[in-house]
Parts: sequence; structure tokens; C-alpha cells
Amino acid sequence: MTQIRTRIAPSPTGDPHVGTAYIALFNRCFAHSNGGKFILRVEDTDRVRSSKNSESNIIESLNWLGLTWDEGPDVGGEYGPYRQSERTKIYSEHVDTLLQNEKAFRCFCTSERLDQLRKLQLQEKTQVGYDGHCLNLSDEEIESRLKQGEDYVIRMKVPESGDCEFDDLLRGNVSISWSQVDMQVLIKSDGMPTYHFANVVDDHLMNITHVIRGEEWINSVPKHLLLYEYLGWEPPIFCHMPLLRNPDKSKLSKRKNPTSIGYYEDMGYLPEALVNYLGMMGWTMPSGEEKFSIQEMTNNFDIHRVSLGGPVFDLEKLNWLNGKYIREEMSDSEFIKKYTQWAFDSENIKNVIPLVRERVDKFSDVVDLTSFFLSADVHLKEDSFSKIKLDRDRILRVLKFSLWRLEALESWDKESIHKEFQMLSGQMDLKFREFLSPLFVAVTGKYVSISVIESVTVLGIDIFRARTRDAIKVLGGISKKMEKTLLSEYQNLF
Repeated sequence: MTQIRTRIAPSPTGDPHVGTAYIALFNRCFAHSNGGKFILRVEDTDRVRSSKNSESNIIESLNWLGLTWDEGPDVGGEYGPYRQSERTKIYSEHVDTLLQNEKAFRCFCTSERLDQLRKLQLQEKTQVGYDGHCLNLSDEEIESRLKQGEDYVIRMKVPESGDCEFDDLLRGNVSISWSQVDMQVLIKSDGMPTYHFANVVDDHLMNITHVIRGEEWINSVPKHLLLYEYLGWEPPIFCHMPLLRNPDKSKLSKRKNPTSIGYYEDMGYLPEALVNYLGMMGWTMPSGEEKFSIQEMTNNFDIHRVSLGGPVFDLEKLNWLNGKYIREEMSDSEFIKKYTQWAFDSENIKNVIPLVRERVDKFSDVVDLTSFFLSADVHLKEDSFSKIKLDRDRILRVLKFSLWRLEALESWDKESIHKEFQMLSGQMDLKFREFLSPLFVAVTGKYVSISVIESVTVLGIDIFRARTRDAIKVLGGISKKMEKTLLSEYQNLF
């Protein structure tokens, strides 16, 4: 009997997302409930955005949740390497096979031509996608362009008519017209594979039997099945999980809900409560029990119990569940130990103490100065901003523009944050102290406190985002129409 093998394949391009943990949990439970193996593979082919720091954060966050794996870049395994950046030779060999068998072709189209093509297609309201411009180049022309050193990508060929039909483990038969499928780029101009190509090659070579992923990948299945066919391989079984949703049913996003696993760790949630909550997202225990461990979920796991209705990620329900774990699973001594580990984490203390030591006359002063580091929020009210000399619209701009600016930061450190705030205040024609005053209130709940720049550095982007968003809400919020106006103003500043 074939061993069940599943995988999670995150890209190390940002903060570890709860959606990654959600998919990892279901892959792990499915594999282990069937005596199989669960694999972690790092999809780091994006040379610009991928980082070792992001990879480390993903590994640490998943381990914190208890979502350990049987094979991966940190534990090894017989199907390694488990980083795609270390497998480029493998991809080259397989794309050469596709070129030789005329299942793929070199495309020399420039980004300018492709941009113009897209604009024209949008204007004419026709299917957006590659038009096959380089599909039938002669061998002589291809050779000539290669000799001239022209950049190119490698694209896959796609049938011109008919439908692609496949079975989904949860959804049954799915049919997608080939006319809706683009001639996907397989190898980028820098020689690195795209997600679609590396994904198929790695899943095959790592003997992945079941691909369990989010439903946003359903439309990619025809491309993947075609590659399996072109390479003469048996495809895995596909299973597309429902997406996590905000309470308003929109796709879970950091714009409306904290999505970073690190945020929940920083805010003092228990890992077993968070992973339990993710297990409740579209799935139920046979007994209906809402509180269960990973092992209990694995022991009772049946993929067909997954509901396709978009599960709502509700912070109030998570808070309730986390409270149950605190009250029902901890003795007083365990509570003291875990709370102390969280509140007085050596790294946090090391960062915070230098900020307050010069302001302290006695140890009891520390509580008032640092309470905002340990609070879920700073309990803002509309009149919290009443002493600030800027009007409401200006305050909203400072908060929103600062959030947009810091969300784009690649390096999260005091110098980078100071530079961004200083540049933004200059572009907004505000004195630096004026500019910082709304941020002081939003982040610390006070007009005067520890340096807001140093505070933001320690708190991190997730808590800064949450508090800035809360401050905007307290001030009456920003409508969609106003957000478009603000975005236009913001883009014109730079």
C-alpha cells in the first residue's frame, strides 16, 4: 500500500501567516491519521523577496504551534534538499525535457509589450493572458536571439479548446475551460522556476500523494495536471480547503484581522488554543467537542468532515477558547510559569529596560511606563486625541500613511523606522514632533511616553498595525471612497 505523503510549502517572503498554519494542520492530521508523513518544503525561488529571516520565523512559528514535520530543511529526509533554491539543477533538467518534446517554448516578449497587451485586453474586455506571440518562432530565429543575449522566459503550451476535468477530494468533479488557462511561465528570465513548475516537479520527486491546499489554487490545477501529463507522471490527489474568512466573509487579511502567527504569540495566546481554534475552521470532532489537542484531532480525523462554507476567523471565539485553556488546563503554578515566560521574556526585557531606566526613580514606576507593552490594546477613546493640535483628517493621514510606509519596510529596526517617519513628516509638511504626536497616542495611549520610534521597534509591525487600525476606528474610520483618495495622496508624496 502506498504511503500517504502530504506537504506544506510556504514562501519565506513575510511574516508566518495563520493561513499557513491552518493548511499545515490539516495536511499533518491527514497524513498522520493514515500512518503517513508530513513534509515541510520551503518555496524560496523569489530571489528578491525571500529571506533566511522569514524562513526561520516560519519554522519557529510552526514549531511553537506544535505543527512539527517528518521531513524538511531543518530535519532532513531522503527526498531533499527541501529548499527550492537548492534544487535549480533538477528544474533545469526537467524543463529541457519539455522543450525537447515541444511542450514548452522560449518567450522573448519584453515586459513593456506584455504590459501593453494586458492594458489592451482589459480595454477590450477580452480574456487577459499571453497571446502566443513567440509560440511559433523558428529554430533559426530562436538561435539568433539567444546569440544576441536576449532575455527570455520559458512558457508551457496549453490546449486551444476543450475543458480540463478533474476530481477534487472535497468538491467532486471540477471542469475548467482551457480557454481560461494562460500559457504559464515555467522558468523566469533569471533562470529560477515559478511556483507552478517547481511545485509539480517537487511534489512528484518527493512522492507527495495528496496536495491539500487553499481553494485559491483550484484554477491552477489544469496547468499542474498538464505538466504531469507532459512529463509522463501520475498526478497526486487534489484537495482544496475553504479559505479562512473575516467576520464580514471577505478573505482573511491583515487589513482587517491580525494574520501573523507572531502576533498571537506576542499577545499571550497559548499555542495549543490557537491550533485548536484553527482545527475548528470548517471541521468538527465527531463528538462535537470544541476543545481538543492536535493528537485528538489526528485520532479522529476524517477529511470528509471538512465543510466547504468559508470558516470565519473570529477573535472573540479564539479569546473564549484561549480562556478555557487557561482556566481548565493550568494550575496556579503553571499559570505563574507561563505568564512569567511571556511577560518577562528575556529578549523583550532586554529591549524594553534600556527605554525606561533613565526615567525610573523606583521600581514601581516601571509598571506605568511599560504597561502598553503588555496590554492587548491601549483603550483609546475619541477624546484621547483631543490635545493634539492637528485636526482629525490630518491625524488620520498621519496614522494611515505611517502604516502603509512601515508595512513596506524590509528591515524592521530603529534607524529604518526613524528614517521613514522623518521622510514622511517632511513630505506631509509637518514638524517631526507634530507628526509623531498621533502615533504616541495610538501606540502608547499617552501624549508623552517612551520614544514612540523605539516603542514601535520593540512592539513590531503586527501590534503597530493593530493599534493604528484601532486608533483610526476610534476616530470614526475611513470609508472606501476616502481610502482611495488617501492612497492617491500618499502615492503622490513619493
